[in-house]
Amino acid sequence: MSGVLAILAAPFAALGRRFLGLLAEMGRMFLFFGEALLHIVSVPFSFRRTLDQVEFIGAQSIFVIALTALSTGMVLGLQGYYTLVDYGSEGLLGAVVANTLIREMGPVLTAVMVTARAGSAMAAEIGVMRISEQIDALETMEINPVRFLVTPRLAAALVSFPLLTAIFDVVGICGGYLTGSMLLSMNPYLYFYRVENSINLHDVTGGFVKSVFFAVVVIVVCSFSGYTTHTRQGGFGARGVSDSTTRAVVMSCVLILVFDYVLTSFIR
Repeated sequence: MSGVLAILAAPFAALGRRFLGLLAEMGRMFLFFGEALLHIVSVPFSFRRTLDQVEFIGAQSIFVIALTALSTGMVLGLQGYYTLVDYGSEGLLGAVVANTLIREMGPVLTAVMVTARAGSAMAAEIGVMRISEQIDALETMEINPVRFLVTPRLAAALVSFPLLTAIFDVVGICGGYLTGSMLLSMNPYLYFYRVENSINLHDVTGGFVKSVFFAVVVIVVCSFSGYTTHTRQGGFGARGVSDSTTRAVVMSCVLILVFDYVLTSFIR
C-alpha cells in the first residue's frame, strides 16, 4: 500500500521540488539585485565602465529600436486606419497610435529588443568569464565581481531604457504618420492634433516607469544567469554558456510581459 502511495505522490513531490527550487533561485536573484543596487550608491563608483555600458546598451541599440519602432508605427497606422474607417472615426488614428505606443508597445518592445541584442550578449560574456575562472580571479584580487560586472550595467540600463523608450515612441508615431497621412491621404494636421490632445503627462510617466522596471528585470536576469552558469548542468563548457544565454533571454521576455500586466493594473 505504501508503495502505491509513493508512486502516486511522486509527481507531486517532483513538482514541489521544482517549485521550491524556483523560489530559492528567485531569492538568490533578489539578493544579487540588492547587492548590485547597493554598489550604485556607494563609493567608489566606476563612471568609465558605466559610460561604456551606456554606449553598449543604449547607443548601439538605437538603430534596431528605431527600425522596430518605425515598422510597428506603420503597421499600427495601417491596421488602425482600416479598423477606424469602418466606424467613420479615421480622424482618431493619431490618438490610437500614440496611446498604444506610449502606454504599452513602446516600453515592452524596447525592453524585448534590448534583451535580444544586449541582454543575450551580457549573459554570454559573464558566462564565459565564469567558466574561464575570470570571476574567480577577480575575487582572488579582492575585487567584488558584482560591483565590477553588474553595477555599471544596471546603472547604464536605468539611464538607457527610458531614453530608448522615448525614441521608440517618437519614431513609432512618425511611422503611423507615414502610413496614415502619406500613404492613406489622411489630413496630417488632424493626425498630430489627435496625438497632442490624447496624450498627457501621466501616460508618458507611466511608460517611463515601466521602462525602469524592465531595465532592472533584463539586467538582473541576464547578469545572474551568466554569473551562475557554473551551477547548471554542463556549466563548465560551451553548452553551459548556451543554456544560460537562452534561459536569460526567455526568462527576461516572460518577466517583461508579466511585469507589464502587473504595472498596467496599477498605472491606469
